Amino acid sequence: MAYPTSSDHERGSERPNARLYNPYQDLQTPIRNLYQLPTSPEFLFAEEAQRKSRSWSENLTFYTGTAYLAGAVGGAGSGLVSGVKSFESGDTTKLRVNRILNSSGHAGRIWGNRCGVIGLMYAGIESGVSALRDSDDVWNSVAAGLGTGALYRAARGVRSAAVAGAVGGVLVGVAVTAKQALKRYVPI
Repeated sequence: MAYPTSSDHERGSERPNARLYNPYQDLQTPIRNLYQLPTSPEFLFAEEAQRKSRSWSENLTFYTGTAYLAGAVGGAGSGLVSGVKSFESGDTTKLRVNRILNSSGHAGRIWGNRCGVIGLMYAGIESGVSALRDSDDVWNSVAAGLGTGALYRAARGVRSAAVAGAVGGVLVGVAVTAKQALKRYVPI
């Protein structure tokens, strides 16, 4: 295998959309290795490069992780409040800190798991609706919110599932509308 010479790199004869990268430029050493790195994202198929949205696996990871983190932080805050409320008059500082940590950890774990499951269901339903409709628009998100709310509360009965589905659809609709308004009216 013939390696490109430095003159090939300077001319950019192999790939015109690549930039030159020198990992040793700040080291002041005689070693000078140049690598040509692509400036465009790498995709296996051309169709993936043309799409402007995340794949189903990226959606799954993003929504589940974000929901878990948000739930864990919210639960930890709720646990902090309940831990402070449980103080008694004769408690030492060490005992108070222990109550706060135990309460925050317990509530954060519970809320994080619940929200993570909701994010997982939302990502799965949104990807399924997107594949069924063969389009990527706002209605997929609203349908996913409806389905997630209904599925999450389905064990409590039809009425509870219907109410939770409506709440989920409205929340996602408001979130999508707010996101579109921010894109349109807030310059970044």
